[in-house]
Amino acid sequence: MGQETMGKKEKEKKKQKNRRDKEEKREERKLNNNKGKGLDAMMAYVDDDGNITATPPDPRKKKIIDPDTIQLGAAVRIPVDPADLIRNGVVTFFNEAKGYGFITDLKSQESVFVHVNQLSEAIQEKDKVTFEVQMGPKGANAVSVKKVQKTT
Repeated sequence: MGQETMGKKEKEKKKQKNRRDKEEKREERKLNNNKGKGLDAMMAYVDDDGNITATPPDPRKKKIIDPDTIQLGAAVRIPVDPADLIRNGVVTFFNEAKGYGFITDLKSQESVFVHVNQLSEAIQEKDKVTFEVQMGPKGANAVSVKKVQKTT
């Protein structure tokens, strides 16, 4: 047999190292293989806070729901009394030149926009009025605004 050169020895060492690395990776894959594990090893649960956990929930805390009480579809609307829709308020600001103002609801202290087109008669600041609220694109609007007549 002939003499081996330095380059051949290094190539042989490299091949041996690659074989060992490949064998180690194969062994690692065998140890971390998830195939053949049971269903319990693959299960995940959600706790009361909405976090994913490996522990199953406590069966004593199980809630029993009657399927007959579950409502499918749109909610049933309760008819609203028209008298409940009418609110009382005070005009806090009204600009006659621009044709708009604001009414403060006496019950909720909410400020509601009012436009001159929704008035049944002319109003001024500090007038007491009755009105209905309708939601517009920019918020609550007062409609059907009527001045409260003072009784003497």
